[in-house]
Amino acid sequence: MTQLIDFVLHIDAHLVNIVNQFGNWTYVILFAIIFVETGAVILPFLPGDSLLFAAAALAARTDNDLNVWLFAALFLIASIAGDSLNEQIGQRVGLAATKNRFFGKFINTEKIEEAQVFFDKYGGKTIAIGRFMPIIRTFVPFVAGGSQMAFMKFFRYDVIGSILWVTLCCGAGYFFGNIVVVREHFSLVVLGIIGVSLIPMVITAVKSQMKKNNA
Repeated sequence: MTQLIDFVLHIDAHLVNIVNQFGNWTYVILFAIIFVETGAVILPFLPGDSLLFAAAALAARTDNDLNVWLFAALFLIASIAGDSLNEQIGQRVGLAATKNRFFGKFINTEKIEEAQVFFDKYGGKTIAIGRFMPIIRTFVPFVAGGSQMAFMKFFRYDVIGSILWVTLCCGAGYFFGNIVVVREHFSLVVLGIIGVSLIPMVITAVKSQMKKNNA
């Protein structure tokens, strides 16, 4: 876990090392991380927003041959494909997976419940909104599948959310990631990105708890 935290907080430096070591395979590696983050219900802690931001910032530099458009295309495909796989898992297995002796150890039921609250409140829009919320975005497709939402309805919202997510994160990284003050305080920027993206989840959780207390 310590290594994961270090990777997230210093993701810019780690990406440089990955590029230097693996070259064009960097595209495949980052595609896999984004795909698994939402495709595998048991791995919600992998970096998402900060990875897109850092990758786009790295592509904007002139000292490498990375292509920000290729990054954006791969991230978009990985996001949609990962969510679709997750939705299918939820549709076929549902919450029964949380009661399984093996898989139940890896699936955070508390976060699933938070995603369910968010889903109940915003309906289909949750799929697009949830794409901007770390951890929650891993469980929203799972909840949607478990709720037996029509796949094409899910897919439409997911495409919209994924396009907005990739455009915003990659665009911000490409245009602002290499500003001197941002590069010198990249860890704080990453924490800021995580903090801002968690605000909707915190607000929803607080409102839900207040309703329970008033009931």
